Amino acid sequence: MKKVMAILLALALVLGLAACGTSSGETTTNDSTPQTADNSQSQSADTTVITADSAQKADIESALNLANIKPEWTYSENADAWTMAIVTAVTNAELPDYQGVSVCVPGAYVKGVDTDGDGTADVTSGTASGNLVIDYDATVTSTNGQVYTAATAPVIINTGAAGYSAQSNQTAGTTYAKEGYINIACGNRGKQSTLSDGTYTGDAPSCLVDQKNAVRFVKFNILLGNLPGSVDYFVSTGGSGGGAHATMLAATSNNPDFYDYEISQGAVGVYKNSDGSYSTTVTVNGSEVELSDGLWGCMAYSAITSLAEADMTLAFEYYLNPDYSFNTDFQKQLAEYLAAEYMEYINAQNLSVDEAKVGFDLNGDGDTSDTIALTIEYDETGHEDTDGYYGTYLDLYLAEFEQSLQDYIDRLAYAEDWTWFNSSGTALSDSEVAAMTDADRAEAFINGWYVKGSTGSSSGGMEGGPGGDSAGGPPDMSGDSAGGPPDMSGDSAGGPPDSGSGSTGEVGTPDSGTTQSASSKTDSANYSSFAEMLAAYQADIAEIQAGDEYGNNIVDLYNPLNYIGADGTDGPTWARILMGASEGDISMMNSLNLQIAWLNSGTDAEIEWQWNGGHVPSEIFGDSLALYVDTMYGEYVDGAVKITKAAASGQTTNGDGTEPSGTDLSAWVSYDSTSGVGMTLAGAAAYRTSGAAKAMPGFDVMDYGQEDYVFGSSTADARHWDTYVLKVFEEHADTLAELFN
Repeated sequence: MKKVMAILLALALVLGLAACGTSSGETTTNDSTPQTADNSQSQSADTTVITADSAQKADIESALNLANIKPEWTYSENADAWTMAIVTAVTNAELPDYQGVSVCVPGAYVKGVDTDGDGTADVTSGTASGNLVIDYDATVTSTNGQVYTAATAPVIINTGAAGYSAQSNQTAGTTYAKEGYINIACGNRGKQSTLSDGTYTGDAPSCLVDQKNAVRFVKFNILLGNLPGSVDYFVSTGGSGGGAHATMLAATSNNPDFYDYEISQGAVGVYKNSDGSYSTTVTVNGSEVELSDGLWGCMAYSAITSLAEADMTLAFEYYLNPDYSFNTDFQKQLAEYLAAEYMEYINAQNLSVDEAKVGFDLNGDGDTSDTIALTIEYDETGHEDTDGYYGTYLDLYLAEFEQSLQDYIDRLAYAEDWTWFNSSGTALSDSEVAAMTDADRAEAFINGWYVKGSTGSSSGGMEGGPGGDSAGGPPDMSGDSAGGPPDMSGDSAGGPPDSGSGSTGEVGTPDSGTTQSASSKTDSANYSSFAEMLAAYQADIAEIQAGDEYGNNIVDLYNPLNYIGADGTDGPTWARILMGASEGDISMMNSLNLQIAWLNSGTDAEIEWQWNGGHVPSEIFGDSLALYVDTMYGEYVDGAVKITKAAASGQTTNGDGTEPSGTDLSAWVSYDSTSGVGMTLAGAAAYRTSGAAKAMPGFDVMDYGQEDYVFGSSTADARHWDTYVLKVFEEHADTLAELFN
């Protein structure tokens, strides 16, 4: 009888799967009822999906339903916001202290907390355990004039993982409550994560999966009516390694490559069927509704991704400057080899870009109506000022640099607390400052006749971190910050600053989170010979390429360029990456590559390289995350308010600086009010290397020490993974071996 029942059950599963289908569902998005589907996917199931274990599905949904959890909520009168205490976002958490979620919601959307389950608000202030009673008729007008309701509000998910590290659970901040946004803070496993026996367990894609699971948890509870917010308008944001994960979370939206990892942790809304396929529905009011971990938008600050080509891009930027002073001959030679490898890599991608999308006339024909093939060329004698490199790819790179400076100059009208001087070094009077034109400010800036005020200084730290009420973001945990702007007034770029970690500047272990600085004169402190290092690379990479427990190369899983525009990925509507132009932690070419890929896949993608901005730059001159989100909402949501940035009021009182401290750019930057900024590729390369903070070769930083995603075991530290570095090692072993250490 048991065998017969087993056969019948198996037959029922097969028939159920064969009959399973989806159709376009209807989502309610008015102001009076909660949503019941994810419009970004525009699907809801019209038949019951039979999974390999329907009981398990029901158990997970019950366990992660906030109506059953009855979490603790605390009201902040100052912020007019309710914040949920941390709850675990999955049912099978490997490390519960790193896989939790907290949510902050604007007070306007909440009538109070229902403590006894009768559907009415029992507590309207203080702290109480229970369920929110949501007011779907209330509205919040953001500081920029956008109007939201409990059913239409964007949801901001803060991605931690600075330095690709573990992030313990944290309470969501109230920063965005005044904007009408829902704010999510989540923990994640990372490179320091260990099990009770000391085994490292933070390998990719654990960190990203924890963030995906947090998205699923919150979306599920929005669909159930337990939380306000729109499942259609999730936005990721983070800085440094968190910026990398904000980018990857958007770039890999709802891709099945990550489902097995999500399932292993007991995520809601993703299950394995008996035939190996997946079910991605949840039960809402008796109906099966699609649930996605996909995003609508991304705001990434100093995104340290993609690491796959990061060693080569750093080497290429260093090598573009013939005057850069490498610390060792090995570093210089490796940079030369990696630069050549990067040229080969880019040219093999067959990249192109529409001039209209990037806004540059790259071929100089007077319009922006062409599609330009992007290549890197080499001519040692014809381009000595950039060590022989040129080409359309570098033309685009230079155009972005020129634009970053132009954008900074164009925003000087928003300066409120600068001190301005004349050509003789005398501070202007208040009336003279009030009378300054855009051309006057541009001239003063180019010549360095100013002292910066806070409105134009990037202090580091993205706006609106996950915890606390301040606007300051999470700390810079990436090890080495580029600091202030380089001094470009001299004839030589000079050597890199000593921004190392600790007294030695040597690379650390996954536990320490340190990184080898640009001042290090040791090629690698971890190996006594080049042959020993080469053997370690070969063994480590072979192990990774053999695949993990699901047969995946985990390095490939963490390359967003593998997923942008790929089949099975739901691309975001928009993305913006803000880098500090004097960033020392990664090449600007990484964000450029992401923009190219996103634009070609149909995503509205923007990069900004903030002039003189360091690592994880703050928004300046009246810009903000909220302004951009509101603008995108107005651009892409029917009936939303079209947002424009408020006009600058103009500075009327001069600052209190006593003498000019600005950098004189006039020797290498041309400017006039008609043609704007002009730079050379050599000048951009010199600017970049003056802010260098990471060691060269990059392999001892990107591929061993700090930005990493292959984290070792109880007996071995981080494994190597960069196949491009290994290729160079193998092809040039004889030369590099003689120079090593």
